[in-house]
Amino acid sequence: MIQRYTCENGLRIVTEKIPSVRSVALGIWVGTGSKFETAGNNGISHFLEHMFFKGTTTRSAKQIAEAFDEIGGNVNAFTSKEYTCYYARILDQHAPIALDVLADMYFHSVFDQDELEKEKNVVIEEISMYEDTPDDLVHDLIARASYTDHPLGYSILGSEDVLRSLKRDDLLSYIDQTYLPSNTVITVAGNFSDSLIQEIQAKFSSFRRKGGQLAPTVPNFAANTVIHPKSTEQAHLCLSLPGFEVGHEEIYSLILLNNILGGSMSSRLFQEIREERGLAYSVYSYHSGYKETGSFTIYSGTATEQVGQVFDIVTNILHDISEKGITDKELNKGKEQLKGSLMLSLESTNSRMSRLGKNELLLERHLTLDEITAKIDKVSHESVLAIARQLFRSKLAIALVSPLEQAPANFNNSILLP
Repeated sequence: MIQRYTCENGLRIVTEKIPSVRSVALGIWVGTGSKFETAGNNGISHFLEHMFFKGTTTRSAKQIAEAFDEIGGNVNAFTSKEYTCYYARILDQHAPIALDVLADMYFHSVFDQDELEKEKNVVIEEISMYEDTPDDLVHDLIARASYTDHPLGYSILGSEDVLRSLKRDDLLSYIDQTYLPSNTVITVAGNFSDSLIQEIQAKFSSFRRKGGQLAPTVPNFAANTVIHPKSTEQAHLCLSLPGFEVGHEEIYSLILLNNILGGSMSSRLFQEIREERGLAYSVYSYHSGYKETGSFTIYSGTATEQVGQVFDIVTNILHDISEKGITDKELNKGKEQLKGSLMLSLESTNSRMSRLGKNELLLERHLTLDEITAKIDKVSHESVLAIARQLFRSKLAIALVSPLEQAPANFNNSILLP
């Protein structure tokens, strides 16, 4: 059963008790990420995520790591475009220790200047590693092609130049603006006691910050083509179309459409491009939903001389679905796959904790399994066809990482990156 508490300062606590397990997943979610940055501080959300592990007034970075190793737990964090999460997974009896360390990091991190400079080098190496991985890089480029100068088009990691310019005061100012009680959610899933909730309330219910981050503007989808010449063995291609915001009334029809198009091994893209023609090892599609908008993306890695052919096959499949719809077999199979993946994901306390955090920050509501299943069962041929016709007749945004210095003839006009 999901329970929700709101502290007097506006901070929210969302829990799901699972007595049958012996673990607890605990997360601190902050509603900020690269979408809330500017060109001048792009990457600061992710850099802060690193710096919260670099020592507090009472613990060094090593002692933070040792605190979890000593109890056999895991601690980590991640940054997305809309939120940052600090989380731990521990045995149920060690949940108070994990809470104490995470709260110490949240409130008492010192952001030591020497650690600041060292961690800049670490993140710059992370950026370099990312740029050396073309099948990751192309997903950053498709965001830029889709949203141009809007913050949704920014890289989560930022750039070396911006990172080098960040000062300790910049981090503290950003915390004051974004790490607010009303912008923070704590989620707990697993076998925990009621006293843990009381401890969370004692640690988090009284802090105040007066700042406030600027609300981002709603982006317009831009159908740009971005070409990034790079010496690679394969061409890495992403195509993107406008999608739906999280919570859209037809989001389950879109999720099922994605599953049929490229979300599984039996999908049309996988079967046609990999199994039938042998043109790619990796080919798939996915939908990214945000508070105000969304994007529907298709990826494939293929030989450079085949990229135009893959592009044509993808667009032909999109056209075929938008004209003829899907089959009974695809509809029924897709529904069972969605329900199966949902149920299997709930076997993990970490997945449940993440689901609570994302739903609270982005939707401020929590559907029961029966409600979700009912929405999946309600998806029809007509609803999927309507979504396909709405999305697949839009103009494509395109990103390509390959040795090519210009787009194949069947692409749109391109922007050549240095």
